[in-house]
Amino acid sequence: MPRAIVAACSLWFVLSAQSVWARADSVFLDDLTWTEVRDDVHAGKTTIIIPVGGTEQSGPHMALGKHNVRVKALAGKIAASLGNALVAPVLAYVPEGPIAPPAGHMRFPGTISVPDDAFRSLLEGAARSFRQHGFVDIVLIGDHGGYQAQLKTVATRLNHEWAATSARVHFIGDYYKAAEVDYDQALRAKGFTDAQIGIHAGLADTSLMMAIDASLVRPNAIASDARDAKAAGVTGDPRGSSAALGQLGVDLIVSRTVTAIRAAQSARR
Repeated sequence: MPRAIVAACSLWFVLSAQSVWARADSVFLDDLTWTEVRDDVHAGKTTIIIPVGGTEQSGPHMALGKHNVRVKALAGKIAASLGNALVAPVLAYVPEGPIAPPAGHMRFPGTISVPDDAFRSLLEGAARSFRQHGFVDIVLIGDHGGYQAQLKTVATRLNHEWAATSARVHFIGDYYKAAEVDYDQALRAKGFTDAQIGIHAGLADTSLMMAIDASLVRPNAIASDARDAKAAGVTGDPRGSSAALGQLGVDLIVSRTVTAIRAAQSARR
């Protein structure tokens, strides 16, 4: 066999082995086999993060999967920092308001909404599944403001039911608070106004997405007129957005959430 072919085959085997190892060492449940999850739990990875996203419009310049991509990436960073955690698949179907007649984000094609009770049941089922498999700290984080109270309700209900066991569900509201309060304060400190920062698909929201996955942002679709932006589902001014500004938010969300999770774990022991 020619040396070039041998070298090419050897390189392929090395790269394939590295790829397999990288997946086996992943914090994401989707990347692991059941035996790898079992072994991780036995080795002490007994914290599971359930990241909740949502599929909704974010103006003409940002993809519908914004919340889902963002919460998965941030949950991965949080789990890696904790060192004893895995990340469950993202919950992408969340309450987004009335479907017929449509209201709120449901007025824009692509948004998906589910009933509140279905949402809570899905969360409970996931939490019960993880408890059955040996996880003792089940963490709920949500990238969207509309269902924060429901995450807390599910955590409270299950903790009451599991009071005599070692398992606990932790609703970590600091995740969303860091994104909506701390990050906004950091942007104000840089001279940006509330009108620019916005509350949906504005400068803060768009910059955060650019820092995590810029491919989901369409800069050429950003409206140049505030009235046009509002009609298109945007509240804020995303024109000054950048990945550098978004990284401020990434760092704040990860650090605040890790601190909150560790505090919640310590409080129950």
